Amino acid sequence: MASIGATLVLHTWGSALTHHPHVHGIVPGGGLSPDGGRWVACKPGFFLSVRVLSRLFRRRFLEALGQLHRAGRLRFFGEFAALADANAFAAWLAPLRKCEWVVYAKRPFAGPEAVLAYLSRYTHRVAISNSRLVAMDEQGVTFRWKDYRAKGRTRRKTMTLDADEFMRRFLLHVLPGGFHRIRHYGLLANGNRTANLARIRELLGQEADAVTQIASLDAEPCHPPPTFVCMHCGAAMIVLLTLARGQPIRAPPPQVRAP
Repeated sequence: MASIGATLVLHTWGSALTHHPHVHGIVPGGGLSPDGGRWVACKPGFFLSVRVLSRLFRRRFLEALGQLHRAGRLRFFGEFAALADANAFAAWLAPLRKCEWVVYAKRPFAGPEAVLAYLSRYTHRVAISNSRLVAMDEQGVTFRWKDYRAKGRTRRKTMTLDADEFMRRFLLHVLPGGFHRIRHYGLLANGNRTANLARIRELLGQEADAVTQIASLDAEPCHPPPTFVCMHCGAAMIVLLTLARGQPIRAPPPQVRAP
């Protein structure tokens, strides 16, 4: 028996900006014993049975969904309005209890540093980057996307959507205010993560560098300020003041004299 932990990052979109909510996660291959005196490692070459995990996830997810429906916390619109009825909702859920759900787990072949680097790419990413945008004209917005059902060179394709549809798909992935995309559980929960990681490093005789990167996954990335060019003279504009998001304007920016 051991206390385990997990770090999960929510990802809501597919390559074509469709609604595809799922999470990417890291789960340590073991945990702390109940008394905190030893590290309990998983069996070599085995961590979780994917079949058992998928069925457990299916049951827990559908149970939670049913609880939300009974509490009146689900809203249905348009063609799904009839699901507000308890019997209709139960009938709609019934086939989902029988089909297989997809859960994928594998060990980190390139080591923990590579796994953390992979997961960190999802922490502050938006639904589509500028590099994937091809054109915007009277036909609509054209962008590159990856068809994962295809193989080889045919996997990479372009798609053109009406501007309204493109914005609709993009806005599907704007999270509500205060919603946390990154969540830590168990050993990695924010309240006791520092003490737990210190104890685990002590038991395993490990340095802090590789492990404590987990704590920085939800930190804001540091980027150099962009360079803006004056539309009149073409010279680089000087940043006088940067206002942090959510901070009131306390005073006019200081006067800066040209050299």
